Amino acid sequence: MEYAVLNNGVKMPMMGIGTFLLQPDEAEASVLSALECGYRLIDTANAYVNEKAVGRAMKKSGIRREEIFLETKLWPSFYEQTDAVEKTLERLDTDYIDLLLIHQPAGNYIAGYKLMEKAYKSGKVKAIGLSNFTVEQIREILNMCEVKPAVLQTEVHPYSQEKELKRFLAEEGMVIQAWYPLGHGDKALIQEPLFTELAEKYRKSNAQIILRWHIQAGNIVIPGSKNLHHIQDNFDLFDFSLTEEEMSGIADMDQQKRYYVSTPELLRGYAEMVPPVDEQK
Repeated sequence: MEYAVLNNGVKMPMMGIGTFLLQPDEAEASVLSALECGYRLIDTANAYVNEKAVGRAMKKSGIRREEIFLETKLWPSFYEQTDAVEKTLERLDTDYIDLLLIHQPAGNYIAGYKLMEKAYKSGKVKAIGLSNFTVEQIREILNMCEVKPAVLQTEVHPYSQEKELKRFLAEEGMVIQAWYPLGHGDKALIQEPLFTELAEKYRKSNAQIILRWHIQAGNIVIPGSKNLHHIQDNFDLFDFSLTEEEMSGIADMDQQKRYYVSTPELLRGYAEMVPPVDEQK
C-alpha cells in the first residue's frame, strides 16, 4: 500500500473501497471482501444510507479498528444539527472517524464545518475536509477555519485531471481524492488505445492502468464495486509503476470533461433532502 500524509500528519491509504449506490447488504459484503483483500480505506456517507452496514463489515472483518481508515461525509440537511457527528458515529458503531467531509457546498456549510472542527478538537474525528467544493468555496472555508481542511474529494479521471485545482490544493497543503476515478464507466475513456497498450505491456486491465496513473499522480482513489473479482483487481496496483513518458501520455488526454456538473438548483435540492438514515438496516 502507498500512503498520502495529510497536513496534520495523519497517514491515509491511497487506495480504498467506495460504497456509493450500494444497498446495505451490498455495502456490507463489498467492504468485508475489500478488507479481506487488503484494503484499509473505506469511504461512505450519510447520504449513502449504508453506514450501519459499513460498521458491521468492519466488526465482522476482525481487523483492529486502528488499522482501518474510515471516511464518511456529512449531508447538508444535518449541518445545523449539533448531534450530527454523534449520530454518524452511532450508525458506524465506532468511537472515531478517520476523515469526515462536508459532502456538498449546499445549505449552511459553514455551520457544518464548525461542527466538524468541534469533533476534531474533541478527538472524535482525526482529520476533516471537503467534497465537491470549488476553489472559491474552499477559499471561503480557509478564511474562516480554525482547523484547515486536509482533503478535497471531487471528480477526477484522465478526461478531467483538474490540474489547476491540484496546484491550488498543493499550495494550501491539501490532497485530492478522486471519485469517478474511471470516468463514470465511460467506455471511450477506459478503452483508450494507450490504456490498452499499457495493459498488454504490464499484464493488467485497462482499469488497473488508470487507477495506477491516479496513484502516481497523487490522487487518492475509491472505486466502488460489488463484484468480488473487480474488488480484488482494483487493489492489485502495487507491483508495477508507469514510466514518466507513460504518465505524460496520459496527462495529454485531459479534456476538462466532467460527468457531474453542479448547479444552484441541485444544491438547493441537496439542502432540502433528508436522507432516511434512521431507517438504515
